[in-house]
Amino acid sequence: MRIAVLDHEPDQLRLIAEAMSGLGHECHSYTEGRPLLQALRRQTFDLLILEWNPPDMRGLELVKTARNELRSRAPILFVTTTRDETAVVEGLNAGADDFMVAPVRATELEARVNALLRRSYPAQHETELVFGPYHFYPPARVLKVNGTPVELKNREYALALFLFQNLGRLLSREHLHEAVWGVGTAALSRSLDTHISRLRTKLGLGPASGFLLLAIYGLGYRLEVVDASTHPDSLAR
Repeated sequence: MRIAVLDHEPDQLRLIAEAMSGLGHECHSYTEGRPLLQALRRQTFDLLILEWNPPDMRGLELVKTARNELRSRAPILFVTTTRDETAVVEGLNAGADDFMVAPVRATELEARVNALLRRSYPAQHETELVFGPYHFYPPARVLKVNGTPVELKNREYALALFLFQNLGRLLSREHLHEAVWGVGTAALSRSLDTHISRLRTKLGLGPASGFLLLAIYGLGYRLEVVDASTHPDSLAR
């Protein structure tokens, strides 16, 4: 999973980042809220862990902007130094999903993060996934379309599975790169576009299949469920 962490305290930021990396997640660290908001305008994350009082803006403002303006659906865990019930309720009503009181304890953090991710992305914890005619069997890395196995290369399969697991979500190019190719890879834009094109062809993704793979200019891709009667064939190209 791709996680953004905001905390201006170096020790706590490092503790959270190390705990998330230890769970196998890709962690992106921020010390101020506005740079994180800038990142959210062009990237996507699976989870946000936010300090409630960053130095450059109110945490409440950050949550509201992420939810209302940027339309981020990523679960939000905020870390607060207060047990004041009013502040906690205010944060949850603004769009946060959970909270914990600092100083952060690694074991509690891991438990809360795991619970949030299981609840928010149930499809990523299944051993068999069915989306209309598309049947995924992740343990065996097998995909069948209308009962017939489709031959896919490793990264094609990983990309297809990730897109279906995040059905309806806009996924930034950076997010897709990290999920399929890993962190630190360079100059993959053309490779990503090539893989997307191959999946459209091999899986027959288009109005007739009930699933449309859309390119969102300047951001990334989104796999959507569609109604063939309202989507002309030209949209699938």
